[in-house]
Amino acid sequence: QVQIVESGGDLVHPGGSLRLSCAVSGGDFRLMSLDWYRQTPNNTREWVALVTRSDSTLYKASVEGRFTISRDNSKNTVYLQMNDLKVEDTAVYYCTEGHLWGQGTQVTVSS
Repeated sequence: QVQIVESGGDLVHPGGSLRLSCAVSGGDFRLMSLDWYRQTPNNTREWVALVTRSDSTLYKASVEGRFTISRDNSKNTVYLQMNDLKVEDTAVYYCTEGHLWGQGTQVTVSS
């Protein structure tokens, strides 16, 4: 059974950076495409980024150029490097594989 565990969320100032990690166990990680979603304080769920099994990437327009999604198949882990964070990036960030979701990690951007 596939399990997903996110980590790396924190409180940062605007303009700061964070790297989120998503550790995946079970299944064949190399065959997985994985997404990051986020749920904002007003409970809006937004898709953020995708990395395919062939390492192609896609981004929500408002994060492109600031966020980078990557994967390390040797560690069964996906990363979301977030730079130049803005208050509107505040959310619980979730890593997903198909219909499977992790428990989320809180990112708060505040001065």
